[in-house]
Amino acid sequence: MDILKLQTEIPQALQNAERGLPDEVFSFVASVTPMVNVDLLIQDEKGRVLLAWRDDGKNFGWHIPGGIIRFKETFVERLHKTALNELKTDITFDENPIKITEIFMPYQRRGHFISFLYKCYLPKNYEIDNSGKNPDEDGYLKWHEVPPKLIDGQKCYEEFLKNLLEVN
Repeated sequence: MDILKLQTEIPQALQNAERGLPDEVFSFVASVTPMVNVDLLIQDEKGRVLLAWRDDGKNFGWHIPGGIIRFKETFVERLHKTALNELKTDITFDENPIKITEIFMPYQRRGHFISFLYKCYLPKNYEIDNSGKNPDEDGYLKWHEVPPKLIDGQKCYEEFLKNLLEVN
């Protein structure tokens, strides 16, 4: 990490923090403070759960779509933006989270998360569009009937998903 560059970028980054931070500034902030994020639990009419493939080079597997809340952004705004970014559609969701989880990842730059899991609903006509993506590519979406291998950062949801999918 280039500290001099970071010192130059921080004041600039704070002026537009709502739009996100430059990578070096974000890496620094995420390495010294917990990040707050939302996760979108989506089930279809068959009870299956929609998950996305993630491979960050050190950690790969399925994950519940989610996103880190930006500076001065509300939970509601991040839920909508995450759906548009990851699912290419908007969603509706229950007002209150169904689970709040603390996640520690000692080997990653994003080492500490406080995650709010929301029950979300897709539009009736939603269809997954994986065109141009391979099954082992970031963002590949798939419905799951049984809990698959989750990325390390979401292993905290394994028991929850197992119980959820057994009920259906």
